[in-house]
Amino acid sequence: LFFGPETCVNTGCTAALNADMERAMKIAKDAVVSFEYTLTDPEGEVLDSSEDGPMVYLHGHDQIVKGLEKELTGKQAGDALKVTVSPEEGYGEVGGGAPMNVPLSELPPDLEPEEGMGLNAVGKNGEEVTLWIREVKKDSVMLSLDHPLAGVTLHFDVKIKDVRKATKDELHHGHAHGPDGHHHH
Repeated sequence: LFFGPETCVNTGCTAALNADMERAMKIAKDAVVSFEYTLTDPEGEVLDSSEDGPMVYLHGHDQIVKGLEKELTGKQAGDALKVTVSPEEGYGEVGGGAPMNVPLSELPPDLEPEEGMGLNAVGKNGEEVTLWIREVKKDSVMLSLDHPLAGVTLHFDVKIKDVRKATKDELHHGHAHGPDGHHHH
């Protein structure tokens, strides 16, 4: 038997129904999704995890790798799944050319470079590109166009924690805000 919101006579009943509908919401474009994950490489080495708290993103807005986003579509809170993502649907194949040696003096003075860090730069034609720090040397860094996980088949172990509709502000800003949809700048 299903009783819709029109049968509720008090706000507690309506709130409970709304909470049930949020819990049953399936992942689709413009949903805010919260999930825990462990990412491993083909040898089983842990590359990343959500041990510091769930990952929260706005579905359908290119905020996670394409292959994982595709597999999460249609799932809901409570679902657990293992997903294998090919390099083509992950961070791409290796092919950005040889790494470039760049003196530290050419980087922003307040930057503390770390291996694997991405730096936004402007390309020859004015396009924005991300350069990845491959190595930090005494007076320079080695930069590459290839993401550190380019060419790697990714293995995700995922547990979906929450799925909710994005707020108007989140859609306008193009990213998820806090758990309640509020953004704290």
